[in-house]
Amino acid sequence: MVLLMKYLTRKWVKPEDLNPNGSLFGGSLLKWIDEEAAIYTITMLESPYVVTKLMSEIDFISSARAGDILEMGMKVKKLGRSSITLKCEVRNIMTHHTIVKIEEIVFVNLDSSGFPLAHGMRLDDLHSKEED
Repeated sequence: MVLLMKYLTRKWVKPEDLNPNGSLFGGSLLKWIDEEAAIYTITMLESPYVVTKLMSEIDFISSARAGDILEMGMKVKKLGRSSITLKCEVRNIMTHHTIVKIEEIVFVNLDSSGFPLAHGMRLDDLHSKEED
């Protein structure tokens, strides 16, 4: 079962988010992505203890400028015993131009002591959450 890309969060690019070239600073965008991916994972796994393990190649496709409104899409690619792998795409909400794509963001579910913990979720479980 394949889950669809869900665009849940929007960010307004402000002057303080810009680099010296006048475009969106990549570090700001990556911070937003990591936060959104963590929130998405926490809600999908119903667990407050998750950590980012890996972010694959980050493909910056186009730039964003002050005043642009971006939307971040997340999609579950696969589930491990204690991990979840997401795909991310950020696009300009007005033009629909893709700003960045990340093929894999891996989070690991942890117990309260910080050790990997099986999350017990299946793709079917996540699909039903997506429909709610």
